[in-house]
Amino acid sequence: MRLQRRSRPTHLRVMMSFKEPTPRTNPYITQLRDSLAETEGVTPSPWTWKGALTGPVDVFHAHWPESLIEQRGAVSTLGRRVLYALFLLRLQLTGVPVVRTVHNVDLPQGISRVDRSLLRWTERLTRVRIVLNEFTPVPADQPSVLIEHGDYRRWFAKYDVPDPVAGRVVFFGKIRRYKNVEGLIEAFTAIEDRPDWTLRVVGSPSSDELAGRLRELAQADPRIGLELGFVEDPDLAREAGEATVVVLPYPEMHNSGSVLAALSFDRPVLVPDNAFNRALDAEVGPGWVLRYEGDLTAADVEAAVLKAQQGGGRPDLDRRDWSQAGPRHVAAYRLALEG
Repeated sequence: MRLQRRSRPTHLRVMMSFKEPTPRTNPYITQLRDSLAETEGVTPSPWTWKGALTGPVDVFHAHWPESLIEQRGAVSTLGRRVLYALFLLRLQLTGVPVVRTVHNVDLPQGISRVDRSLLRWTERLTRVRIVLNEFTPVPADQPSVLIEHGDYRRWFAKYDVPDPVAGRVVFFGKIRRYKNVEGLIEAFTAIEDRPDWTLRVVGSPSSDELAGRLRELAQADPRIGLELGFVEDPDLAREAGEATVVVLPYPEMHNSGSVLAALSFDRPVLVPDNAFNRALDAEVGPGWVLRYEGDLTAADVEAAVLKAQQGGGRPDLDRRDWSQAGPRHVAAYRLALEG
């Protein structure tokens, strides 16, 4: 039960669910923080437990709240669960609204019953959802605001980006089982009459088991190179720049910063055919968002490489510019305070 309704402040103090960004932070988060810091009427505060429990908070902006309570050591995990519950209780008793950016449609898989309860509590306190595309399902009785995922052009502008290497296929980003990188390796290996083509898989696997499986699959084909670990920005600019086409074969693609990163490097991307990717294709212009149906095959990869090698120009990313992200987020915060 909410015991107190807060007055509407003129200057918003927004607690973010992410810590102070570091060089290894997702650039989406860093660019959002910077855009908010440049916007009048709001002060974004990076997550600290002290700030969350005792500092001034008008709005809590949640991105991946599960990261605040993810399992580590037994003592640390228990402590963070207790502290996060106290934080949610503080929000509930003081009437501070939650604004949540919906990066993932469903709750994370494989989490404990306690963590699931804490995340559902967060959902109940949420008054406004920020969606990154118009296909994100949201409750019909709750406000939502569309703020498109920003691009990475300015972020990577300071790095040298090489010309594409003919026949180079690249996957980059965090490597998770659901992203089907194994399927990409198998499909590329099945392309037998292109000895000069190459595949690069670049990113940090979620487990040693997955890393071992990728190495096992790749060792059968000398055209495949793996860079399994965190990739610094200059290295990512080089790897992405050398791509003829970037392939991101995760079947359940709903939002993907990697797609926007590939397009920010002016590289075509091969992705599953769904409503989101069809809309993105229409937005950025023909020849940039290549799509395949069903399971990824060698023929899909080969056709994408051949089509990408005929391209030119730049994709239209005007809707993804960060200049309006700060004011649009502030409008969402104020909408939540009115709820």
